[in-house]
Amino acid sequence: MKTGKIPPFSRAWLSALILQLILIAAPSAALAQAGATWTTPSGDLQGTRYSSLNEITTANVGGLVEEFNFPTNAIASHEGNPLVVNNVMYVVTPWPNKLIAMDLTRPGTQLWVFDPHSNGDARGVACCDVVNRGAAYANGVVVYAMLDGHVVAVDAVKGTQLWKTAVASPTVGEVLTGAPIIVGDNVIVGDSGAELGVRGWIQALNLTTGRPVWKAYNTGPDSDVLIGKRFHPYYAKDQGKNLGKTTWPTNMWQQGGSTVWGWLTYDPKTKLLFYGTAQPGVWNPDMRPGDNKWSSAIIARDPQTGEAVWAYQLTPHDNWDYDAINESIVADVPFNGKTAHVVMHFNKNGYAYMLSAKTGKVLSANAFAPSGVSWATGVDLHSGLPQLVAGEQTHQGVETNGDCPSALGGKDWEPAAYSLSTKLFYIPAINFCQNLYPMLALYLAGTPFVGNAISLYPGGANMGALMAWDPSQGKVAWSDPEPLALYGGVLATAGNLVFYGTLDRHFKAVNATTGQLLFDTPLECGVTSNPMTYTGPDGHQRVAIMTGLGYLAGGLAGGACPNKSIWGDDTAAETPPNDSPYSLAASKLLQGRKAPPPPAGADSGVVHVYKLP
Repeated sequence: MKTGKIPPFSRAWLSALILQLILIAAPSAALAQAGATWTTPSGDLQGTRYSSLNEITTANVGGLVEEFNFPTNAIASHEGNPLVVNNVMYVVTPWPNKLIAMDLTRPGTQLWVFDPHSNGDARGVACCDVVNRGAAYANGVVVYAMLDGHVVAVDAVKGTQLWKTAVASPTVGEVLTGAPIIVGDNVIVGDSGAELGVRGWIQALNLTTGRPVWKAYNTGPDSDVLIGKRFHPYYAKDQGKNLGKTTWPTNMWQQGGSTVWGWLTYDPKTKLLFYGTAQPGVWNPDMRPGDNKWSSAIIARDPQTGEAVWAYQLTPHDNWDYDAINESIVADVPFNGKTAHVVMHFNKNGYAYMLSAKTGKVLSANAFAPSGVSWATGVDLHSGLPQLVAGEQTHQGVETNGDCPSALGGKDWEPAAYSLSTKLFYIPAINFCQNLYPMLALYLAGTPFVGNAISLYPGGANMGALMAWDPSQGKVAWSDPEPLALYGGVLATAGNLVFYGTLDRHFKAVNATTGQLLFDTPLECGVTSNPMTYTGPDGHQRVAIMTGLGYLAGGLAGGACPNKSIWGDDTAAETPPNDSPYSLAASKLLQGRKAPPPPAGADSGVVHVYKLP
């Protein structure tokens, strides 16, 4: 266990005492259900993004009107969602990572803005935009990660800093873009930066003090990965000593990627924390022969100690940038005439994995990607191994064409949802394929370590789709095509609705059972955020969405919106960075195509809130 000093507590103005008592008395994140409030990034710890609110239904959603909106005064992709606790809305911006508190009893009225003074140098090593995926709330505290490698806790009433702890080093390429999860007294976060050859980890900090509790690496010897007597992976391929070291050549595990920049979930039944890891560092697979554990894997840990309990590597020796950072949704689903307690994971590699939450056994793994899957013919449920297509394996100095899905995935980080009403999952899907040309790469700390040239192209007439997935059948129940990739998350509600936003500037709601479009309203900019819902001070349901596209997502939509969403500061640069494989591919993909300019006055991200008339 590592320990460290924390900064002195900041004690500022002592106003709003009544509100403070209300907030502290509100349910902690460990007990919260997505209903009147929204206290975790996903609405609940299981990651379902399902709300029990049902005032807005299929019968009346078409009448939604905008109640209010407010600017975030930040530019770049907005990839998180607001939190709402007892009539206060909290929004974390992309860099400079300010926290905005809005008084919902006075719609559109700002309570305060907390500025953590994030170091702008971190923008230079952020692979894929200067994003932030949101905050978590518990016990009167709002906690979130900052791009510059700090985790900060803020008093939910006063807007003052309680603690700030440095956990990552941008000088070697580590930044923080993911949202934390709070389990008990632990705030759990992971790092970003696999494209710069950093070594992935996940760690816990104490909610009250910010002091480190435990830290587990995802590559290296078992002692570093916190693998011990409790570790029992289901498949033989994942069993053995020190696989995080022996499945790499020499010391490549030290630049082995396997970062944790996506979503974290927790299962109250098994008391396990679930998360996925990124690709194995350099994209040139010939530089790292072996399975490269524990990259592109799902890992289950004890959130109190960090001990690994089981792991399943989805894409051994990943050739195609098929991270497993996507959410692993904890759910009870109908399967083989019974109810199965599972984690559901829609992977970038195009397969929908349904695993036993207790053991990690794969119950089903069928293709869902709109592009189809070319790199494998399926997943062997007995061995857990993908059945590889020899001609789709990539090698240094050889161009491989027609790899589907692309590095954007059949679904990337954009979170899916599970409806407890319909027993269906809802997938924001992407339809792209790619050509890859691996090259020799040299490692220099804090610089790109990729070694691959990538070309993206659409996998069909439509670049995306909203898909409903039936876990009992292991197949698509319905699919609504979208002209552009779906690059934001979805929300399911007890009103039999699914909400989502699009890159081409629409906010939509569909019938969760049939996929029928019931609500569609235009926005000033496109969406890479995740819709959420809450009960307003008048007792009526609201739905919220954020807009704002940075350089990567904008590359898939004809341009950033607002137009200068480059580095999170319109005075910093006039052109996007050119060292990210994604941004390069995106800029080539839609070369010559420009999105219409945003309306006058659209100069930052915007939070929109809707209600019934």
